[in-house]
Amino acid sequence: MLAVKDLEVSYGAIKAVHGISFHLNEGEIVALIGNNGAGKTSTLKAITGMITKVRGSIEFDGEKIVGMPSDKIAARGVALVPEGRHIFSGMTVQENLDMGAFLRRDKDGIRSDMEMIYNLFPVLKERSKQQGGTLSGGEQQMLAIGRALMARPKILLLDEPSLGLAPIVIDAIFESIMGINRQGIPILIVEQNVYLALSVTKRGYVMESGQVVLEGQSQDLLANEMVQRVYLGVEEAS
Repeated sequence: MLAVKDLEVSYGAIKAVHGISFHLNEGEIVALIGNNGAGKTSTLKAITGMITKVRGSIEFDGEKIVGMPSDKIAARGVALVPEGRHIFSGMTVQENLDMGAFLRRDKDGIRSDMEMIYNLFPVLKERSKQQGGTLSGGEQQMLAIGRALMARPKILLLDEPSLGLAPIVIDAIFESIMGINRQGIPILIVEQNVYLALSVTKRGYVMESGQVVLEGQSQDLLANEMVQRVYLGVEEAS
């Protein structure tokens, strides 16, 4: 479904990602984890065509997409929920969701997907006429996910979905994310909350300083000594 090979991402003379490789299969939910500055967001921007100074290979659904404009990549079914949500604060909830479907022309399908999103996030239906900027952080995250789903994506990329949210809200958001994945949509989650990300995924990749330093089954990564020490705060036994 998604195959990234030897990816390098640069900002001017500064290289943010150093030749990483990973993949996401049909129906999978996979974590890309690491501390702030590890290169996770740069990787997502490369996949979605938001960064052009890229080397290496990115294939989506069997097609090479490196160098392709971001709108063309989106049209092929790649949807990103960006860090910080980036909803349209001056538009209503309904209008934000409509924006997610701007490439579509199937009115009946759009109407059906809108109802699906309102069933997934009932609070959005209650606030459908409310401006996005007046929503709570958790509600804005729900709206950002809903807007991405309105594109009817083949793959969903989530950048720090737990950032700035209360624990009870995070639990609800991640329950919804798992529900979306159960519908068959492959999901790549970028997260600083390592325990949370590995708890809801089957496989994971650990990034440090622009490189993938560990990969494997999520449960194995949770048990890894380095992951426990560096990311989970578990001290070594004396």
